Amino acid sequence: MHTFIKALSILSICLLSALYCTSQEADALIKKVKDKLATVKDYQADGIMKTDVSFMKIPESKVVIYYKNPDKFKIKKQDGIAIVPKGGANVNLGGLFANDNYTAVPAGNGKVAGTDTRIVKLLPLDEKSDIVVATLYIDEKQSLVRKAIMTTRSNGTYEMEMSYGQFANWGLPDKVVFSFNTKDYKLPKGLAFDYDTGEKPAAAAAPGKDQKGKLEITYTNYTVNKGIADSFFK
Repeated sequence: MHTFIKALSILSICLLSALYCTSQEADALIKKVKDKLATVKDYQADGIMKTDVSFMKIPESKVVIYYKNPDKFKIKKQDGIAIVPKGGANVNLGGLFANDNYTAVPAGNGKVAGTDTRIVKLLPLDEKSDIVVATLYIDEKQSLVRKAIMTTRSNGTYEMEMSYGQFANWGLPDKVVFSFNTKDYKLPKGLAFDYDTGEKPAAAAAPGKDQKGKLEITYTNYTVNKGIADSFFK
């Protein structure tokens, strides 16, 4: 019996040590991602935005996207309409890492578009945080977030998938695909009422019925760290 208890104690210590090391690895991986994103103090980018929501007719639009560290974010469409999502994390990861007030929990491995990733869950420690949990699929070799699944209090669960190219060294994507459930997600002003003129939008989903929506932004170029005033985002 004594031998069994001793063996069980050793096993418990080994398991706790392994969990501690794995947790440390998750923290280190998050730090690398955060440090890369932190090199971008601000940017202005040109892009093309496509919105796919069945009960709206929203034409493809040229946009200019503005960001300032840590969480200021604004999209300006070619018709002059400005879209300011609540919280920069909506289509931008900078706001997610605005502080260190979260716990990183390792959650295994996965693949995104054929790329091997490590999965890490971020659990905010602030009880007032709108984000309940963020699940990140991280390309460990390049310290890039390939996919993020956000579970929030106000907007349900939404997902972002990022593709990278010439601006990967900055942690900036060439393309972001943002998917959400129209039943739960509150579209920001500038999208919710931006119907294609001349056509009546289709009926919205019945109350309580799940219906998917998608916002896609393809970035054509970035101007990084040239300075943007805080007042611009008001």
